[in-house]
Amino acid sequence: MNITTTNTAATDTATADASYRLEGTMLELCSCAVSCPCFIGEDPDRGECFGVITFHLEKGEARGVDVSGLSLINVAHIPGNALAGGWRSVLLVDSRADDAQAEALLDAFGGKLGGPLADLASLVGEVVAVERVPITHEASEASGRLEAEGMVEAEFAPIQSSPDGSTATLYGSAFTTVKGAPAYLGKSVRYRVTLPQHGMAWSFDGHNAIQTPWMMEHRP
Repeated sequence: MNITTTNTAATDTATADASYRLEGTMLELCSCAVSCPCFIGEDPDRGECFGVITFHLEKGEARGVDVSGLSLINVAHIPGNALAGGWRSVLLVDSRADDAQAEALLDAFGGKLGGPLADLASLVGEVVAVERVPITHEASEASGRLEAEGMVEAEFAPIQSSPDGSTATLYGSAFTTVKGAPAYLGKSVRYRVTLPQHGMAWSFDGHNAIQTPWMMEHRP
């Protein structure tokens, strides 16, 4: 066994700079019918998907920066199977984030810090733009509303197909990050994206909404 002597303080700093632990929920709304085939790794209904994927961080840190309570939205045109990549994305960062928090979020979700978020970022073929915008996220178990001021507007309701009236759920999907956690199935009442300056403007009512607990961690 070879043992290499290192500067412990420098190593600890480098490790902290590349680490993250983010916990909260992932909310997806898109052009697919209920429920979204992309979420289980199948091709989208129309051969392409027009979606928003929102990460609301109930608690978390990236590069040692506390990002609890913030949201980030990936507005994406997905040209085929989601897992095949090639997404064309606009990233919307919660305007409540200060510069350090925004930079930490973009480094993590942009794949610069490595780990599982780098795998997720690799699906994006082009980041068209990054916008700072007020985000309202009032969502629980695929029920509620999402708004990125002037850019995204959505209301959604759960699918209550169970005999007892509880929300329909899905387990063990391609995008599950919390083992054993349910993905709650819903349907959009209203879903609008208005980003014509970036070639993104669409409207789909009565289509897919799905929300699931979400967690990613990387400690190099």
